[in-house]
Formats: sequence, structure tokens, C-alpha cells
Amino acid sequence: MIFFRLLSRLPLGLLYGLADFLYFLLLHVVRYRRKVVIENLQLSFPEKSPTEINRIARGFYRNLTDLIVETIKMPTLPAEELRQRVQFTNAELVKERLRSGQAVIGMASHSSNWEWIPSASVLNDMPTDSIYKQLNSPFFEKLMQSVRASFGAVPVPMNTLPRRMVAQKDVPRIIALVADQVPDVPEQAYWTNFLHRDTPFYPGTERLARSRDLPVFYTELRRIRRGYYAVTFTQIGQPPYSGLQPGAIMENYRDLLEETIRKYPSDWLWSHKRWKHWRGKYAKVGAKLE
Repeated sequence: MIFFRLLSRLPLGLLYGLADFLYFLLLHVVRYRRKVVIENLQLSFPEKSPTEINRIARGFYRNLTDLIVETIKMPTLPAEELRQRVQFTNAELVKERLRSGQAVIGMASHSSNWEWIPSASVLNDMPTDSIYKQLNSPFFEKLMQSVRASFGAVPVPMNTLPRRMVAQKDVPRIIALVADQVPDVPEQAYWTNFLHRDTPFYPGTERLARSRDLPVFYTELRRIRRGYYAVTFTQIGQPPYSGLQPGAIMENYRDLLEETIRKYPSDWLWSHKRWKHWRGKYAKVGAKLE
């Protein structure tokens, strides 16, 4: 932990030098999940040539190593610098709901530097609960909690979310989820076509929105240049939900996420084993979202 704290105090410019070294190491020496990355890209973009696939893959490793050092830097990054580095193009869309006393759900993804967004939201007057899956390593769990709690964001392990929702039921805030993760129980997932493949998504986000009558916003993050990002909110769910087809929120999220990935393909987490499950593995699948 002390090592990472000391590393965090280095200027971001020096840390980007470390990122350049890590890029070379992961891409050319370790070849970190190279097979997974290339296979995911080939199946997601069958229309692209091998040259284009390799170009996207190199961009992915650049993004990944920048993400690593930017995450390390988070606890010591000055507040004003983070405000400058993460720009919200239409924050008023969400702030209006928060001022009315309502919580909202923000559905983000593993794009660009998703770790900076909860803290940047807090600095822009949008209190945020950052929902996450706990890590198996106690050391890295503690490290990531300290990073995610920067500037007043509240890291909330996914298994404690129901209790948190009860305790904070009247507190206006963003309930932020990185919603493109692999479900723990694929049999109970919401399955849909995503990037040419049958794909399971966590059904809990739509269930939560419907049960609590919460509006839902897709949170698109794009890289402007190295270390600078833009966040745009798009509303994809508006209560009351009685007349909305079950699965509509998840389909809206899927459509916008695909659009983001196609616009900025190198920025998504291609080393993630997103398609390790398939529907045929299970006798019964399907989530009820009503």
C-alpha cells in the first residue's frame, strides 16, 4: 500500500512515462491476454481487416496502461485538475433530478477511464454511490476502496446495495454501475445480442429502476486526448414503468453501448472475458424484469 501511495505522488507526466513502458511490456513481452483481445475484436468487428484489428488492439493496450497509472494517481490528483480533466457535456440533465430530491441510476461501462467518473461527478455537485464487484484479494480490495472514495464518492460493494438503498432511500445521488460486467449467475441474466453475439447482462439494474421508480441514464465516456475525458448523459428510462416493455432499459443500454464502442473501439476493455458464457450451456435462462 505504501508503494502505491508513493507512486501516486509522482507527477502525472512521469506516470505516463511508466504507462508507456507498461504498454511495451504488456503488448510485446508479456502479451497480456493477447489471444482474448484479438478474438474478441475479430468476432465483434468481422468487417475489419487484420491491420485494423491490430491497430485497435494497440490502442486498447495504450488505454489500459493509461487507466492503470491514472487510477494510481487518483488519491493525490488535485480537485481542480480532475475537474479540468473530466468534462460533463450535459450535467444539468442529471442535476435537475438531484435538485428535485430524486436519486438516479447511471449505467456506465468499461470504457476509457471509468474509475475517475464517480469522483469527478462529486466535484461537479453530483453525489455518487459507486457500485462495484468486490475483488478476491484483500490487499487490492482495500487499495481500490481508497481510490474509489476520493473526493467523497461512496464505494458500495454490490452485495450491500440492497441495504444501502433502504438506508439512503431519500438521499438524492447517482447510483453508478459499470453495467457491462459478466453476471455471476448467467442462468438468471438478461440475454440479448451484443456485438454479434448472444450476451448476458446483469438484470438487477432494470429491476432496481422499476422497483424504486428511478430514472436511468446511460453514461458515455470518451477520451478527448491523453488524460482528458468527456462525459455525456442520455436518459434511457423514465418512470412510471408500468407501460414499458420488460427489458427495454437493458436494450436501450445495449444499443448505446454498442454505438459508443463502434465510435471509440480502442477505449473498451477487450481483455475482459465478456463472452465466457453462452446460452446453450444452461438448461434454463432468462431474467424477469417486470
